[in-house]
Amino acid sequence: MQKDIHPNYRPVVFLDTAGNFSFLTRSTVKSNETIKWTDGKEYPLVKLDISSASHPFFTGKMKFIDTTGRVEKFQRKYNWDKRKKTEEKTEAKKEG
Repeated sequence: MQKDIHPNYRPVVFLDTAGNFSFLTRSTVKSNETIKWTDGKEYPLVKLDISSASHPFFTGKMKFIDTTGRVEKFQRKYNWDKRKKTEEKTEAKKEG
């Protein structure tokens, strides 16, 4: 095995910010942040948006995500309204 080509495999704490849940495991991921764990040692910290503690599949709870606002913003940005186009097509079929 060659030296100095393998990543540093070490204990790392992953923190789920949505569920306020953290766990210690081993990983090669790099991080600039550290956290003091329950054993008193300091470990690198990686923040996650979602994990099994907050994912709807594992928790059985559905979280409401505001996608409506994003869709409407997209439609306004590109001046695109699907309902308007559908109405124009049906009116054109009736006339023609």
